[in-house]
This record gives sequence, C-alpha cells and structure tokens, in this order.
Amino acid sequence: MPIDGIRSATSAIVNQDISEIVALDLPWDKLAGKTVLVTGAAGMIPAYAVYTLLGLNDAHALGITVLGLVRDPDRARAALAVPADRTDLVLVKGDVRNPLALERPIDVVIHGASPARPALHAQSPVDTIRANVQGAFTLLDLCVESGNAHFVLMSSSEVYGQQADDAALVTEDSYGAVDILNPRACYTEGKRAAETISVSYRAQHGIPLTIARFGHIYGPGMALDDGRVQADFAADILAGRDITLNSDGSARRTYTYVADAVAGMFYALLVGEDTAYNIADRDGFVSIRELAEAFTKARPELDLNVRFSEGVDVSRFNPVKGLGLDDSRLRGLGWSPSVGLASGLDRTLAWHEERALTA
Repeated sequence: MPIDGIRSATSAIVNQDISEIVALDLPWDKLAGKTVLVTGAAGMIPAYAVYTLLGLNDAHALGITVLGLVRDPDRARAALAVPADRTDLVLVKGDVRNPLALERPIDVVIHGASPARPALHAQSPVDTIRANVQGAFTLLDLCVESGNAHFVLMSSSEVYGQQADDAALVTEDSYGAVDILNPRACYTEGKRAAETISVSYRAQHGIPLTIARFGHIYGPGMALDDGRVQADFAADILAGRDITLNSDGSARRTYTYVADAVAGMFYALLVGEDTAYNIADRDGFVSIRELAEAFTKARPELDLNVRFSEGVDVSRFNPVKGLGLDDSRLRGLGWSPSVGLASGLDRTLAWHEERALTA
C-alpha cells in the first residue's frame, strides 16, 4: 500500500512511485543515519535513487543525508525538482573523472554517473570510456578513504555482449563476445572494466559491493530526445502522431519501469548476497513493434497507429530476435515488479503531460 506524506519531488507521479517503493517490506533501517553519495544525481535512474532516499526520510524518519554529485548544480536542481525546503539533500559540484573532496565521510556510494545516450558513445568514445573507468577508480578510492563504504555500481546489460541464443533470457554469468576494435565498444568495455575494478577493490580492500545491471529502463526523467526507442515512441504519442518504425520491429529487449528497477536495486543492496544482479522485468521482454503498440494503447483516445517506413519487409518479422535479462536471481530476493509495462507507460506519459501543464 502506498504511503502518504511523500514529498521527494514536486511531481505527483514521482511521489506516487516513491511512496510505493518505500512501502516495500525491506530492512530500510540499514540506511538509518547514513550519508549516501549518488553520482549523476540528475539522471533518470540516479534521480529515483535520490527520491527514494528522501522518501525514506519522509516515511520512516531514517535521517539519511543524501549527497548528489552533479556537474551543474543549478541545472540539476531544476531537473530533480525537489522541494526547495529540503535540507536532507545537498548537491555537490564535481566530476567523477577527478578526485573528490567531500566535507564528510560517506557510508554508501550509488554510482550512476555515465554517458548513457547512444549518440554520446558514437560522438565521444574517449570521454565515454574515461568516465566509466576513471569514475570507478575515483569513487572506489573514496570508499576506501571513508572506511570501506558500500559501493553500488549501476552497470548495464551491455556487459553481456553478443549472445549465441537470441531467444533465451540472459543470466548473470552469460558473457558473450564484444568487438573491441569497434569504437562503439567504449560503453560496453567501460562498464565491463568498471565491474572488474569494483571486484578488485573488494578483493584487495574489502569494499562491500553490489553491481546492478540495468536493462532498458523508461519512465519519468527520460528525455524525449534520448535517442532510444522508448523515448522516441513517447515523443510520438505526446505529439499526437503515429509511430513509424524503420525496421520490422522484431528486436526484443527487456523494458522496465524506472520505479520497479530502482526498487530492484535496493533489494540487491539491502538483502542481496550475490555480487551482480540483473535489474529487469522479464514480463517486459517484448519486441520493438510490441512496445510501439503498447505506447499507442496507453492513450487510446488519440487513435494512433504503428506504421512502417517504405521498404521495410514486415513479412520477415522474427518474434524471438533479441536480448532480454533473466530476473530470477532478483526475484529470489522477494522482488517483483509493482508497476509493469502497461501502467509504466501510462505513468511515463502522465509525467510528461504533468510537466507540460505546469510549464
């Protein structure tokens, strides 16, 4: 049951999500009185980690201090849209590629700073791999200096590389090949390196470690010009236009609502005993075509359709082509998605509509 009195953000949609997360039966008291550093705090997934920590203070009076590491505090404050009178969130200006000088030791680092947009990987491969690799070293050194703070790495399904069986859901030990001579590998190899750096610090320094491998995440905070299909489809619906696919739409991915994903990360952090967890909802393992159709159904009153670009051969549609994440390990901790695909798409669109009304 959602908890009333949550005021993590100025958005009613976000506060509804957070109230449902903090109502979960988890040992939240493990975070009581802790100082938690969240890097890339204005990004979609890290922002929900920030909102959740603030929501825990509202719902359970845990006295958590949240430090949000951002490169531009003014821009981040506008993006986060946290009530101005909150004193339990402090935005810290900095870059994970450089050493950080904080005024207090930290207990937990949730590391989400990373160039996630595909366009950035193509345009700035050096910056992409440097942020992932150097950022891991910077923050793990900080964990050591703080007396072995718990390190939570927001990783990616991209660490799995190419899979031989594109019909099967990928488990946490199913590593495939990566073309390391392709500059696009800057993101994949950067995330892989960050994971290895993390386990190396645990082996040498005893750093407590949780690796959260996120699938394809969508929800409030997702920029409409992100470049990934879930953002493109949302932009189409909000503009009242049909969705046009430039392929047969057969590629499948695991699409997970951001609140479900962040809840999964906290399950892994608070009760998980394994090193790495897939953060994904197997029920959201759908094709691009199915995702597009689900978006149109989220606003049936608009009477929008899914179309195909001229020259696309839809007769060759392959319903099992894709990469999905197996969520069995995460479900074994007691996690299950609370929102799901249909409701998640509705909340995503509602968040954008909410922002348009208040702009």
